[in-house]
Amino acid sequence: MSKLLGSSITKKLVMALAGLFLILFLPVHLGINLLLLKEDPVPFNEAAHFMATFPPIKIFEVILLGTFLIHILWGIILQIQNWMARPSRYRVTNYSQTSFFSKFMIYTGGIVLIFLVIHFINFYLMKLGIVEGDPENFYKEAHDLFQLPGYITFYLVSFVILGFHLHHAFQSAFQTLGWNHKKYTPVIKALGVIYSIFIPLGFFIIPILIYLK
Repeated sequence: MSKLLGSSITKKLVMALAGLFLILFLPVHLGINLLLLKEDPVPFNEAAHFMATFPPIKIFEVILLGTFLIHILWGIILQIQNWMARPSRYRVTNYSQTSFFSKFMIYTGGIVLIFLVIHFINFYLMKLGIVEGDPENFYKEAHDLFQLPGYITFYLVSFVILGFHLHHAFQSAFQTLGWNHKKYTPVIKALGVIYSIFIPLGFFIIPILIYLK
């Protein structure tokens, strides 16, 4: 059992399941963030308050944080194992499109992780009262951040990088779970392309519209 839990295949399966969970979470988060575009701050603040106080959401937060940590930890471990195995196992480099995105997953994931840490500091720690700010008015806090050109630039670059990360992660997760069929794989790849463009694009336009207003 210990060998099974420590095997590369098991790590990939756990990482794929964690990744799919995060993929399902992103549209929910985007839907709430789109409320920032409303002139009235109440809907967004009420949604943020609900997310911060509703007990099942609190449980979900713990699951979400655990999923992030598992996905990150397993990704780092698998990448290190691949680096260690490469000199003896791989003689020819595959220059396919998939291998291109796969090769840079650790780097795109690292940039996304940096963004998540900053995002965590800006909002979650504010909610806990550790960081200065008004946890009852996240609408204003977000709008204030989106008036800072440096923050907006970092935010936009992070979501472009996330798009590249999602492009490979989406189809890779289904492939790891065994959903690899000549009939369904092209559909999954197409959905992956659509998802990796429109979800980051949704997050992308929010700070731009706020800044321009």
